[in-house]
Amino acid sequence: MQPSAPSFYEATASRTVRPALTTRNEEAEVCIVGAGFAGLATALGLAERGVRDVVVLEAQRVGYGASGRNGGFVFGGYSLECADLLRILGPQDARAVYRLTLDAVDLIRTRAARYAIDCDIVNAGVILADWFGRPHALAAQRDLMRQSFGVEWEPISKAALRDRLKTDRYHGGLHERHGFHFHPLKYALGIARALDAAGVRIYERSPVLRIERSGDRHMISTPNGSIVARHVVVAGGGYIKGVYRPVERAVLPIATYVVTTEPLGARLSDAIACDAAVYDTRFSFDYYRPLPDTRILWGGRISIFERNARDIARLLMRDLLRVYPQLEGVKLDHAWGGFMSYARHKMPQIGRCADGIWHAIAFGGHGVAPTTAAGEMLAAAIAGERPIPAPFARFGLEPMYGRLGLAAAEATYLWKIAGDALAQRRSR
Repeated sequence: MQPSAPSFYEATASRTVRPALTTRNEEAEVCIVGAGFAGLATALGLAERGVRDVVVLEAQRVGYGASGRNGGFVFGGYSLECADLLRILGPQDARAVYRLTLDAVDLIRTRAARYAIDCDIVNAGVILADWFGRPHALAAQRDLMRQSFGVEWEPISKAALRDRLKTDRYHGGLHERHGFHFHPLKYALGIARALDAAGVRIYERSPVLRIERSGDRHMISTPNGSIVARHVVVAGGGYIKGVYRPVERAVLPIATYVVTTEPLGARLSDAIACDAAVYDTRFSFDYYRPLPDTRILWGGRISIFERNARDIARLLMRDLLRVYPQLEGVKLDHAWGGFMSYARHKMPQIGRCADGIWHAIAFGGHGVAPTTAAGEMLAAAIAGERPIPAPFARFGLEPMYGRLGLAAAEATYLWKIAGDALAQRRSR
């Protein structure tokens, strides 16, 4: 069977048809641009605080971008390495900022239960697998997480990991039991249904054309309607374009790719004999997890280029068989890609610009928990509960310089890949 371009998530989720915005000058207290995790979490955080006069505008459909296409890993941290977070912020602020993501992991679990969202949660943790055979680096990472961030990552010996993951590629690992994995699109659609019930208005197929300030209000225009709102939140991720220049110039859209196999039945245990999600210690790592129906979801590679389903399937099947050659002959049912947004400093950009517009963007490849944390921060700030935590001011809207930034990102990616290849040869 040839892999299909629509994602596995789209093929296995039930959508609600939502209207486009067609009224002029519809009023709202808050207008949120983007119905991904950050925008939805902000809207729900506001609704839970009693702010229900909220509109969400989505150019495509709920969960269209990275929020509905990602690997489904939910665990603490950011795209910026924890050691770098500690170096930049210092012990107290780094720990507090990291803690926000751990709280977000718990909040996602809580909301899935509270709003009866059936999103295939698997509470089996996340494994970091040692690709290079560097036990000292793994031990140092474990010590850093325990001592500086108060998190215990359990060590797994090479033999013990070999019992769970039937491959000789790994040299041991660390297990973060607090994490889990799930069906991200089902979760996003479930949050959207909770917003419907709370009276939040969600308009799909309503791309924002411009945002204009008028006194203490903002006019948000779409092709067929407009919203007048006191607060505006821009949460468009890797698909924000031509809407709000301060955000757009600070976002680098980076593509990543995912496939799913056909259901493997008993053959799954020939390769993966645990329920945890897995990623490895390379710069451009594989990330994968077993699905409840015995498929394997496999992701990896990053680039500035989109690819078609056939090319994605070819590249990622090669990566899968490099780790699990015993799965030779397995078919892929789905292959897809899409953009996520990065900042130069690899941290989310969360705050408010001088013109009063709020933003939550650039969550990179580690965004499920941070997007939820961002939604809570913005909702609390807009509701007057508390300001955005001060450490996020260190990670502002730094310009990416357009095509120069994209070229630099691709060059960095290729350089890092070469470095990983060299390190692998040395490890042998």
